[in-house]
Amino acid sequence: MLSTRSDNFWLRIIYIISVLVSASVAFLILGPRPDGIEGTLDVTTLPKLNAILNGLTGIFLLVGYVLIINKKRQAHKNAMLLSFASSTAFLISYIIYHWFKSGPKEYLGDLHIFYYFILISHIVLAAIIIPLALLTMYHGWNDHIGKHRKIAKITLPLWLYVSVTGVIIYYMLYW
Repeated sequence: MLSTRSDNFWLRIIYIISVLVSASVAFLILGPRPDGIEGTLDVTTLPKLNAILNGLTGIFLLVGYVLIINKKRQAHKNAMLLSFASSTAFLISYIIYHWFKSGPKEYLGDLHIFYYFILISHIVLAAIIIPLALLTMYHGWNDHIGKHRKIAKITLPLWLYVSVTGVIIYYMLYW
């Protein structure tokens, strides 16, 4: 458990940010829009950009993992910062897309059970990955190596899953 006042402060901030981001995304997908907002900005290219950003995040995560296994700590930190940056860019693009486009796109393919399994697990884990990624980065940034390693063993496979399934969902919806 976190031991210092500073750690407790940042833990609270991480959980507040995680709840706010998850609630904002849920509202954008399910909530009402102001009249006339849909279509005022052309967001048709954003799903492709989102898939690219998800793919980049997965690549950066794998590169970061390989780097830390090879004891290249600073390069690992840089790769992980890139993965966080690409995930943040994805989130911003995703929010813009769903603000200017009403509701989610309907899946029209033949693999409904597979699609909904991937989609639901992706959504649930995407919400969970927000605090996990922030906690993992916090511990790594502050050189709490033991705590960082412990949580990274959970964060990495879940974050990779979210990144890869984001790309899969894009292909299932748009190809």
